[in-house]
Amino acid sequence: MGAVRDEIRRRLKRWRSTALPVIQCALAAGLAWLVATKLIGHPHPFFAPIAAVVCLGVSLGQRLRRVGELVVGVSVGVGVGDALIGWIGSGPWQIALVVALAMSAAVLLDAGQVIALQAGSSSVLVATLLPPETGGGLDRMVDALIGGLVGLAVTALIPANPVTVAQRQAKTLLGELATALRNIATAVSEVDAVKAASVLSHLRDTQTAVDEFKSALKTGGEIATIAPIRWRSKDDLKHYQQAAPPIDYALRNTRVLARRALAAIRANEGIPENLPQTLRSYADAVDMLRTELANGKEPEQTRTAIRDAARHLTARHLGGDGFSTKVVLAQIRSIAVDLLQATGLSRSEAAEALPSLSGDSARPAAASAPKDEQPGQADTSRR
Repeated sequence: MGAVRDEIRRRLKRWRSTALPVIQCALAAGLAWLVATKLIGHPHPFFAPIAAVVCLGVSLGQRLRRVGELVVGVSVGVGVGDALIGWIGSGPWQIALVVALAMSAAVLLDAGQVIALQAGSSSVLVATLLPPETGGGLDRMVDALIGGLVGLAVTALIPANPVTVAQRQAKTLLGELATALRNIATAVSEVDAVKAASVLSHLRDTQTAVDEFKSALKTGGEIATIAPIRWRSKDDLKHYQQAAPPIDYALRNTRVLARRALAAIRANEGIPENLPQTLRSYADAVDMLRTELANGKEPEQTRTAIRDAARHLTARHLGGDGFSTKVVLAQIRSIAVDLLQATGLSRSEAAEALPSLSGDSARPAAASAPKDEQPGQADTSRR
């Protein structure tokens, strides 16, 4: 029974997370039908609620474009369907021919995949449920436009909180980064190659979290643009938008760090004793960054924490003779620069905040090399 209750709670939690989109889709479908029938006078505006639901169902951040794609796709599909079905009739081979011609027309128009699929599905509806005598092609195009516009209106009037959307994904992504840094520290301190390999394997799967975070930012930006009651959220979103690219780079550099740490352990290279503590300090700073961003604060405490953690990033303190160890140390500096940029510093400011490798504070930090020259930036694949 305990397992059943846990499963029910899990599903209810998942439903609660999607309750607002469900309500938006239901309301938009009903309103689209109402507008098309009562205000425009179309007796069977089949495409209006479909367009409304499709518009709301796509990834946020693409809806303005999707309304245009819906209208173009419906126009092509309905145009081809109306032109042929009345002439060749309806049946299996007729449907196949209409779909092939409609999608081919969309492709020849240099349209995207979404428009081609919409053209194909619209032509199927014309060939089966909505033959030409039930309404003109122009009416159906208007219905699609009505549905798309109603979908946008519902998004504007009943919007999600854009900051909450960004916070949720940032919490996941930064949590992955902090956990990875702590686990690498543990693997290094325990000289545990199995642990290091496990961390590397998990880090290779973090790209999904990065993509979802970027999608969430597009979502939030769209909501803050079209929903008047969310216009004030733009400033809060800026912190997340500025932090997104450096956090992505930090994860990539951490992946390289894990790979070289694993190589160093396997090669029995001498790893500096203070390396694990530096990594744990980085992880604490990442947790602090997550909190300050969530509270809408300028991440000044995070900035200070990273600088403090990086104070030993010199050749005298870090040492290390093996090749993999040297790469590990270089990655640590790169991650420090990435995290400082995530707090709002420019790249040059972040590099200057680190001690030089020689320990001479008057010299600029070695991590100030362009991003594409850093070891971690070559790791753009999920190797």
